[in-house]
Amino acid sequence: MKQLFMLMFLTGQVALAGTLPDSTITPKDSLRKIQLNDLVVTASRVSESLLKSPVSIDLLDARQIRLSAQPSYFDAIENMKGVQLLTSSLGFKVYNTRGFANPTNVRFVQLVDGMDNQAPHIGAPIANALAPSDLDIQRVELVPGASSALYGLNALNGLVQLITKDPFTSQGLSFSQKTGVNHVNDPLISAKAYSETSLRYAHAFGTRFAIKVNLTYQRGYDWIANDRTDLNPNANTSLGLTGGDNPGRDLVNNYGDESANRRTLTLGSKKYVVARTGYTEFETADLTLNNLRGDAAISWRPKPNLTISYNYKAATLDNVYQRTNRFRLDNYRLDQHGLTLASPSVHIRAYRTHENTGDSYNIRSMAENIDKSFKSDNQWFTDFTNQFLASSQAGQAVPNALQTARTTADQGRPQPGSAAFNDQIAKLRDINNWDIGAALRVQSWLYHAEGQVEPTQAAWAGFRKKTGISLLAGLDYRQYVVFPDGNYFINPDGSDQNLIYYKTGGFVQASRAFINEKLKLTGSLRVDKNRYFDARLNPRISAVYSPVDQHNFRASYQTGYRFPSLFEAFSNVNSGGVKRVGGLKVMSQGIFESSYLRTSIDAFQAAINTDVNTNKLTTNQAIEKNKGLLKPNTYTYLQPEQVNSIELGYKGLLLANRLYVDVDFYYNVYTNFIAQVEANVPRSTIADSIPYYLSDRNRQDRYRLWTNSKTRVYNYGSSIGVRYSAGRNWVFSGNASLARLDRTDQGDGLEEAFNTPRWITNVGIGNPAVWRSLGFSVNYKYQSSFLWQSSLATGTVPAINTFDTQISYVLPKPNLSVKFGGTNLLNRPYTTFTAGPSVGGFYYVTVVIN
Repeated sequence: MKQLFMLMFLTGQVALAGTLPDSTITPKDSLRKIQLNDLVVTASRVSESLLKSPVSIDLLDARQIRLSAQPSYFDAIENMKGVQLLTSSLGFKVYNTRGFANPTNVRFVQLVDGMDNQAPHIGAPIANALAPSDLDIQRVELVPGASSALYGLNALNGLVQLITKDPFTSQGLSFSQKTGVNHVNDPLISAKAYSETSLRYAHAFGTRFAIKVNLTYQRGYDWIANDRTDLNPNANTSLGLTGGDNPGRDLVNNYGDESANRRTLTLGSKKYVVARTGYTEFETADLTLNNLRGDAAISWRPKPNLTISYNYKAATLDNVYQRTNRFRLDNYRLDQHGLTLASPSVHIRAYRTHENTGDSYNIRSMAENIDKSFKSDNQWFTDFTNQFLASSQAGQAVPNALQTARTTADQGRPQPGSAAFNDQIAKLRDINNWDIGAALRVQSWLYHAEGQVEPTQAAWAGFRKKTGISLLAGLDYRQYVVFPDGNYFINPDGSDQNLIYYKTGGFVQASRAFINEKLKLTGSLRVDKNRYFDARLNPRISAVYSPVDQHNFRASYQTGYRFPSLFEAFSNVNSGGVKRVGGLKVMSQGIFESSYLRTSIDAFQAAINTDVNTNKLTTNQAIEKNKGLLKPNTYTYLQPEQVNSIELGYKGLLLANRLYVDVDFYYNVYTNFIAQVEANVPRSTIADSIPYYLSDRNRQDRYRLWTNSKTRVYNYGSSIGVRYSAGRNWVFSGNASLARLDRTDQGDGLEEAFNTPRWITNVGIGNPAVWRSLGFSVNYKYQSSFLWQSSLATGTVPAINTFDTQISYVLPKPNLSVKFGGTNLLNRPYTTFTAGPSVGGFYYVTVVIN
């Protein structure tokens, strides 16, 4: 490691540190000055004191970003109180708070200067694709938990607001270069270099016009997902075949051996579950990282308190992304146009986001269709059967005969890296049907307009002075448009016209102070209407009691609704013999009514195999004996998801204002969780024939349907964050969060998996000027192990123990800062969710020139 750092230093390879500090030395009483005067806007949509916010909110400001051991502000969000990080790839990180995590987190909203930067067809942000660069970030405001009363739509689990620098007040040219390395001592691959170059330019032409331009280019090699755990270990236990002898194994990051690629073969007098061989993700996917993003803005101030601005953001991505399957995003493009008018009492904002998935592809479909392109399933299983019978007759033991049968059936199979293999990848990535190809071809648009007015700020100032009541109101309209590509989306009316999905809403909020400004009560009410659903009301009430400025107690209650995302509502995906269908009635009518739950079909088929293999029944006898295990699908069309949440909290300054403390406790009740149910439709409507059709995989159609869980889910948690200013610029910080799934009232198995560690803790120490302009910080993170459940894979995520550190030096002239750092310093690989990549050490050197 010493040689690595020396090499970087001597060759002048440096990496991004963030923006330069306003001054080299931080004042000794900076904690008191920061916390007493800090203002936030995200909690209530108006500027207010951080300490007196009515709901939990955390702030990551420029000072904390500079002191962070993480290589960027976006990474530093991971160390904020209550935040759970999901790493799908080196270039794709997803955040969540308060439970029910998912790599496509449709319950967590990410805003940039008030604009939602989600990818329209996904309904969730593509990590930092449209996020500001490290040179342009001013601060981050994080609101854990439900925020639907003010922000509507998806803000059930939390919301993060990324606020950029004002070109009128933060001018000049800034340049940064980050160079790092990962995959150090990786058994699968040699160490790989990482580079990130950023540029920011801002200039004001007098007091009326200003421009701003940002550009960031990243290159590297992604983390590798290579979990070899068998997800189907009991497929052949009745035959004594387990571990490596199990011919029906389904390895986590091996694709093409899943349920759709398995058959039950009668070999001799016994039934064997056999899967095709498949390929690993490492063999199938291009793991190079190549991302470019940027933005440009023009601002006009016709009056000192009125700003009109236009902003354009764009990104092109090449990296790995995960939802139900893992995808390679290749030439994926996302852009956004935005127009904003802002004054002290009026905010109007409109923006349009366009998404084009480019040449992206489904890694699983790629692997299984490479297998099928060289030999059809029917031919492969026939070859397997014939060779097994021949080997058995020749006296081979069953495990050896099974392996010989696989080797024979796989003869001629394209080998990873060969010309034939690469030719198949090139061919399949251009076929937009996952039954025979792997292409992801989606174009979608999001149009959003909103207005907000605070009438008591100006026009009704007399009313506020007379009554003490402050009012806030807002309206918004959002429309999704998607091109029906024929695989991912279709128009249910059978036409090739674009799908349109819209909602509109509005809110009002009133607040008033009592008891000599010590008690502040706030109430808000929001209503949202979706094209396919009735209007929903979202109320929020809160109280903040501040006996003195340094001590603030808060309590709040709110509800939140989430309408189905575009994908949940309208998807129509062919994927490995299973069709994923949106949950709106226009998409899935007739399927719910005639299908049987796959869980019951799996149990039915397993019971048949056991009776044939161990109880010596015939197949027909076993079917008749076990047909009572089959259960019709009792689920139905999608409805909005709902959460009711109570929160209590305290923010305060202690020990002569040197110790900042933030504590919260919450309790949530979820109903109508949006989830997927797997159900199969027999190709017969004759009642007596249905069990026979459902006993054979080739005589039924398989579906994965979006629906609602019937379970009411209760969860609770608490978190505490502290920051102590010890004088002489020393800062000690720490946070801990507890998240628990309390209970479920039915447990139908469709409730969204909790997927959240019980404990997440961070402990840090830092000093931006321990000696002159030399600073450092160290952070230790602990995350407890937890159960991860998803349709891709289920398993236990091991506990995480990592150290991150950085050493920085600031040169006032020529306005340059240098930073050496490392995350997961001890290089102990970990995963953040089952089927996700293994994250090792990342070591970087940094420089920024202003």
